[in-house]
Amino acid sequence: MSDDHTHVQEFFGARAADWDARFPDDGPSYAAAVAELGLREGDRVLDAGCGTGRALTPLRAAVGPSGAVLGADLTPAMLQAAVRAGRDRDGQLLLADVAALPLRSRSLDAVFGAGLISHLPDPAENLRALARVVRPGGILALFHPIGRAALAARQGRQITPEDLRAEPNLRPLLAGSGWRLTSYVDEDARFLALAVRGD
Repeated sequence: MSDDHTHVQEFFGARAADWDARFPDDGPSYAAAVAELGLREGDRVLDAGCGTGRALTPLRAAVGPSGAVLGADLTPAMLQAAVRAGRDRDGQLLLADVAALPLRSRSLDAVFGAGLISHLPDPAENLRALARVVRPGGILALFHPIGRAALAARQGRQITPEDLRAEPNLRPLLAGSGWRLTSYVDEDARFLALAVRGD
């Protein structure tokens, strides 16, 4: 396991037990973001870096009982917290690295990633790995329940020009990884970038 993976597991493992309690009001913003994916009954969707599984319930509601919902995370403690919260009823949980998903190519209709991109050790390669498992025309949603400026303020830092989530950085990163950015919103109350998988 790489040092990046170890760092991510240590960071989130130490915070898993009280993660939901720290952010108790995020549910509606997750549901609103999922609604923008345009999922249909029967679709197959992955919550990449699912953490405690806060997106699994709205994803299940969007694809219905005939759809498939998967939640993949690198940190066992986060998946255990998802089970304690009962969210494993809404989706199958996988202990997996998004760069090496045990899924067939082009097997999904969409990927939802909350807070994901800043934790990817190799964003271009990791986004390519996500593109591999999504059918052409499928959707990627990169989401955060607060915008870049609000998140930086919460963390006591400034936004830098190198921020991967800045549109001038994100658009070419996605384009080079098999995705086309179609929508970009960065407001105090949310960050949501939507992209379509190319052919």
